[in-house]
Amino acid sequence: MVNDWAADKETFPMPWGKLMMWIFLLGDTFIFSIFLIGYMKVRISSLAEWPNTSEVFALTISGVHVPLLLIAIMTFVLITSSGTMAMAVNYGYRGNRKRTAQLMLATALLGAAFVGMQAYEWSKLISEGVRPWSNPFGAPQFGSSFFMITGFHGLHVSAGVIYLLIIANHVRRGHYDRKGYAIVEIAGLYWHFVDLVWVFIFAFFYLW
Repeated sequence: MVNDWAADKETFPMPWGKLMMWIFLLGDTFIFSIFLIGYMKVRISSLAEWPNTSEVFALTISGVHVPLLLIAIMTFVLITSSGTMAMAVNYGYRGNRKRTAQLMLATALLGAAFVGMQAYEWSKLISEGVRPWSNPFGAPQFGSSFFMITGFHGLHVSAGVIYLLIIANHVRRGHYDRKGYAIVEIAGLYWHFVDLVWVFIFAFFYLW
């Protein structure tokens, strides 16, 4: 073992890039966990009435009030993007450069659509008077919790879209033909993590 470490060999059969991504995601897991635990503590201890999320995040279409419609679409888009990303990893290891790049591009476009819908959601609530320090629907902590949690997640999705576009462009140009397509799997790990975090945000913030 000492000789292996001294010879600068990989102790575990895992690329360093993949290991570093796992370490980064572990740290990010702690941050999102703190945010969600803090949100639950604030909501439970709030003396003011907490807003009904089904009403706050409802859309009116042709005179019909549809609860959580936009949030449901956003969730569907993000889950679908996980599917396209998984397919991209599969085709990457098959060496199908063209299909890998196409699927990564599709994943990035779905992520961009999610961010666009989230921007609309923010603008809608801001126009209705929701602020980080106040909230016309009830407890003032609602605004700060919403903007902090969804904003931090949206930042991750935006960074992921840029990351995927860069990797997809390199894949399209054949940059990884000799190195292998492990980088596609590493990008996939990040994207699946972002999707998984949204599932928890959806459950704790919008459905609770």
